[in-house]
Amino acid sequence: MKIVEKIVLILLVAFVGIQFIPTKRNQSDTIPATDFILVNKVPNSIKKKLQVSCYDCHSNNTNYPWYNKVQPVAWFLEDHINEGKAELNFSEWDSLSNRRKASKLRSIIKQIESDKMPLESYTVIHKDAEFSEQEKTTIIQWITRLKDSL
Repeated sequence: MKIVEKIVLILLVAFVGIQFIPTKRNQSDTIPATDFILVNKVPNSIKKKLQVSCYDCHSNNTNYPWYNKVQPVAWFLEDHINEGKAELNFSEWDSLSNRRKASKLRSIIKQIESDKMPLESYTVIHKDAEFSEQEKTTIIQWITRLKDSL
């Protein structure tokens, strides 16, 4: 067997082997009472857009795509979700102080205004997660009112 064939065989065996290494799934059967949407009585139009555009990476419940079943992609997604939740976890919103909530809301506004969120790498695959200009305006106005009410 030639060296190239051995390398290809080893890589193939390794690729198949890593498929059996499980990843932790970010899924919950219930919406906690501390969730942003429940605590703030978010209007339906904004609620749906936040769930589609933000909640997969910023909550305790991710709707996984089919490619999450393939390693090493699943590891990348798991790491990405953990990073997103470390920055902002909508499922644990009510555990934050009002000062921290106001800070997070300012950050959300800034991220949406500057088109940094949702990430382009996410919206390439999830077209429905993109914000139209009208949606951006509506969400930013609502979040600004929420921030000012704290």
